[in-house]
Amino acid sequence: MPGATTAGGNTTGPATTLPHPPQAGAVLPDPPRRRVLLAPITVTPSKPLTPSHLKGLLWTDVMYRATAQVADVTYRYSPTTYHLTEQVLGFWEHLDRTHGDTDYSGLTEEDIGELYVGYRAEDRRARLAALRPYAEAVEVHGWVHPASARVLELWEAHYARLGMHDPGLLAHQPPELGLEETIDRLRAVGMCLDQRAYGSSVFLDATRYGLPLRRIVDAEGRPNYLACALRELLLLAPRFDETVLLYDRELEPDYLLLERTLTEFGATVRRVTLGRVPIDGQIRSARHGGWHDHTTGALLERAAAEYDDPVVRLGMRLYFIAGLGQGQQQSFRHEALHQCLTRAAKLLTSEKPTDPAPLPEVLSRHRRDHLHVNPYRLTSSLLARHRPAPPPELLTAVYL
Repeated sequence: MPGATTAGGNTTGPATTLPHPPQAGAVLPDPPRRRVLLAPITVTPSKPLTPSHLKGLLWTDVMYRATAQVADVTYRYSPTTYHLTEQVLGFWEHLDRTHGDTDYSGLTEEDIGELYVGYRAEDRRARLAALRPYAEAVEVHGWVHPASARVLELWEAHYARLGMHDPGLLAHQPPELGLEETIDRLRAVGMCLDQRAYGSSVFLDATRYGLPLRRIVDAEGRPNYLACALRELLLLAPRFDETVLLYDRELEPDYLLLERTLTEFGATVRRVTLGRVPIDGQIRSARHGGWHDHTTGALLERAAAEYDDPVVRLGMRLYFIAGLGQGQQQSFRHEALHQCLTRAAKLLTSEKPTDPAPLPEVLSRHRRDHLHVNPYRLTSSLLARHRPAPPPELLTAVYL
C-alpha cells in the first residue's frame, strides 16, 4: 500500500484521507428512522367487538398511523398466535361437540357471540386429548374454525369501514418460536421453573425482580395467553428500538411480567394500559353477553344513518380516544358519541387557519421521551378551541 512521503522522501505509513466538510447548501442524508413495534392485546374471534374492544383498536390504529409518519413501525397483531389458548380451542371443541357440522357463513357476530356465551356458561373444561387435533391443525396448517373465520371476516369489514389499518386478520401469522423453544430460552436466563417432571406446570419465574411466579403451561401441557405472547415477542421485540404493549387494565400483572422478561432479552418496552368501557356504570366481560345495541356493527349502523364515512371515522376516534380517555371512569353514552360525530363534521369543514408546521413536527410534539405518538394527547389537541385547525394532511394520514 503506498504511504505518505515526507519532504525528505521517506515513507511514513499509510496515507490518511480526511473527510471534507460539507459544502454550504449541501443536502445531508436524513438520520436513520427509529424502529417501533406495536404489539396490542388481541381479541379472540368468538364474539362481537364491544366498546371496550373498539377503544383499544382505535387507540392502536391512531398510534400506528401517527407514529408511521415519524418512525418505521411494525404492527404485530396475530390471531394465529392466540388461537392456541384453551379459551379459543375449547370454544371450537364445544361448537363441534354440541352443534356438529354447522354452516356458520351466514351468522352474525351476535349469533356466534351467543354460542360463546353458552360455551362459557357450560363451565366444562375439555381434556387435552380433545384439543390436541385443533392445536395441531392451527400449528401445522394454519387452520381456523369456520365460526371464528366468519367472525374475523366480519371484523375485517368493520376495519375497512372505520378506515383502520388491517394488520392481517385473515392471514396465517405463526409465532417465531415453538413452545418448547420458548421454555428453553427462558430456562437459559434463569426465568423458568419447569415442574412437568413432577406432574406439575411450567412457571415464568421473575421472583428475583420481586414479581410472583406465573404459570404459563399447565400440567397437561396447555399454554395460556402469556405463554403465547412470549412465543410471539421473545425474539421479535429486541430487534426494535421500542416495543409498545397495549392491553386491558385487568391484565396488568401479566404485562408487568412480560415487560420484565422482554427487557431481560434486550428489548426496550413501553406499556400502555387502557381501561375498559363501562356500560350503564358496569364493566362486564363479553363472555357474559349483554352487548346488544353496543356492538361495533350496531354503532356503525347508527352513525352511518346520519353521517358519511369521513365523519364517522373521525368522530369515533374523537370519542373513544379523547372522549373516554385512557381510564375507565366514564360509561359509554350514545349522546356523547353523537356530540363527537357532530364535532368531527365541523372539523372537516372548518375554515380556521391550519397549523403551518410540517406534519412530522406536529406529530413529534406528542412523543415526549418515547418514540411512539401518544394517541390521547394528539387527539385531544384536535378539540382545543383556541388552536389552529388540524392540517388536512394530519386528518388524512391518521384519522380518515
